[in-house]
Amino acid sequence: MPEPRTITEAAEFIRTGELTPSELLEQCLARIDRYEDRVRAWVYIDRDGAREQAARLTTELKQKTYRGPLHGIPVGIKDIIDVFDMPTACGSNRWANSYARRDATCVERLRQAGAVILGKTVTTAFASFDPPPTRNPWNLTRTPGGSSSGSAAAVACGMCLGALASQTGGSITRPASYCGVYSLKPSYGRVSVDGVMPLAPSMDHVGVMANCVRDLAIVFQVIAGRDDHDWKSLSATVPDCIRSVDYVLKPGRSWELGFRFLGGLFAARVQPAIAEPFEQFRKNLSEREAADTITVRSVMPPAGFDTILADHHIVMATEAAAYHGPRIARHPEDYPPRITELIQTGLSTPATRYQSALAHRARSAPTHHDLGSPYPLVTPATTDVPCDLSSTGDPAFNSPWSFLGYPTISMPVAWSADRLPVAAQLIGGHLGEIETFAHAAYLERAVGFTPRPLPL
Repeated sequence: MPEPRTITEAAEFIRTGELTPSELLEQCLARIDRYEDRVRAWVYIDRDGAREQAARLTTELKQKTYRGPLHGIPVGIKDIIDVFDMPTACGSNRWANSYARRDATCVERLRQAGAVILGKTVTTAFASFDPPPTRNPWNLTRTPGGSSSGSAAAVACGMCLGALASQTGGSITRPASYCGVYSLKPSYGRVSVDGVMPLAPSMDHVGVMANCVRDLAIVFQVIAGRDDHDWKSLSATVPDCIRSVDYVLKPGRSWELGFRFLGGLFAARVQPAIAEPFEQFRKNLSEREAADTITVRSVMPPAGFDTILADHHIVMATEAAAYHGPRIARHPEDYPPRITELIQTGLSTPATRYQSALAHRARSAPTHHDLGSPYPLVTPATTDVPCDLSSTGDPAFNSPWSFLGYPTISMPVAWSADRLPVAAQLIGGHLGEIETFAHAAYLERAVGFTPRPLPL
């Protein structure tokens, strides 16, 4: 029996009848049994419900009903996203038994596409900075990152083939990078946040983790699009990113590809454990310029970029305080230190400072878009390899793209000297998913990243 590790592989086996949804689910459950007591990626696992879903989807196949590439694929859902009849604890003790009465829109769309909802993955408390119980599967003494800690660890272990995650600062890109999996943070508004606990509504994104670029595109195609339950969701047509991934890998492609490596902050703050393998990745890519007809260039951030991290933090703190302020006043014991500090910062921030941060974002967006066009920007996905369990790591390389709302795809590209994954992130212009996916697909094939078995 085949044991696929990607959605793309599993979908083909399921479509041709070589593997049933029930058999695939049991493979994932076996990996949960093998790894979960050490990794602690899950808050809630619905074994019986998942088996019922998989059995029903297996029966549909026998009746010649095939819903598409997510038919029978087990997925995890970050525990700030509502799943009907499962608790949405958000990393909180008081909300641990708060059962959702309906699916979030993104979950509803996954169900309609045939995905098997396996359970809820660990989030840091209220999707903020306090360390989670989850461990990094590459080194159990290191952080998996946050706040989408469980989603990253679960996908890395093969406990599910894909997972939903969220990002307001670096909560998709960083944990995916630390755990050696692929991630997509789409453009702001591409994916509905209906049924998702807010942190900072003007920067909250729902995204995806999986084990290859094409898998990200498969899930994105399903969950993206206008939603009447979320006024911030965009009505723009969702591009066919699966097609762009497949096209760019064909011989004789006519799509012109190029990569702009961004310096400034991203060169100044990167640590040696990341800088050395990332520079080798860059050299390897540059060596392919002539043979593959690609362009590799260096660019510097525009004027004003040096304040973007401070502005991001002000917006996040102020909007988090607006949502959580009344509740933390009633239940301060439910808020660990770092989210408490964030809320207190927001409560003490003058309205004029918040407005100036928003104004900077509005002024900066066109400039940064031009900088990334026509080719995506490329930077290290993290400042350093995963730190110890006292922190979830530094989001400095991710927060600018949450602030600006630009699509970001991360992928593993190298290994550090101590055998931890090193990742790159590609940043496109607003609504530039189709171009970003095309470039990511090329990079995935070109960089020669060699996966390794987990050391567990």
